[in-house]
Amino acid sequence: MAAMEYKTVYLGLGSNLGDRKDNLEKAIDYLSQRIRITMRSSIYDTEAMENREQPRFLNMVCQAKTIVKPQDLLVLAKAVERKMGRQPSSHNAPRTIDIDILLYGDEVIDTPELTVPHSSLPNRAFALVPLAEIVPNLVHPVSKKTVDSMLKDLDQGIQGIMKINCD
Repeated sequence: MAAMEYKTVYLGLGSNLGDRKDNLEKAIDYLSQRIRITMRSSIYDTEAMENREQPRFLNMVCQAKTIVKPQDLLVLAKAVERKMGRQPSSHNAPRTIDIDILLYGDEVIDTPELTVPHSSLPNRAFALVPLAEIVPNLVHPVSKKTVDSMLKDLDQGIQGIMKINCD
């Protein structure tokens, strides 16, 4: 029997309803019951992207080590979202918690349920800024660019994103 191989994964978390900081902490707690969280970014206050008629988000990224397969990690993320009261809603609606699989090792996955690396990652400052904080030299498996390089390439730059002090 082959030994289980741990993968390094990066998850993006966001919240813009209720106690946003507490929602992020609870989501990390729930996730850490199934995967080993090894690094966390600071928390960033960010404006909503497409639907601007909603509250601002708090966003962060965490790195984890796991043997959980990509589809099972998606199931776990959706289960945590449901447990925390996220309702199925329209795209870009306000939410208590949103958990996205940004990267799963250097794997490239393209199924109807799951696309990894996250297809919007290169265009999302709210995910790239916290990701660059913890792994600036990580290479995107498709574009072959570093996280830092993708961040510098953003058309809109990083306006509207502020690191918050969580002490």
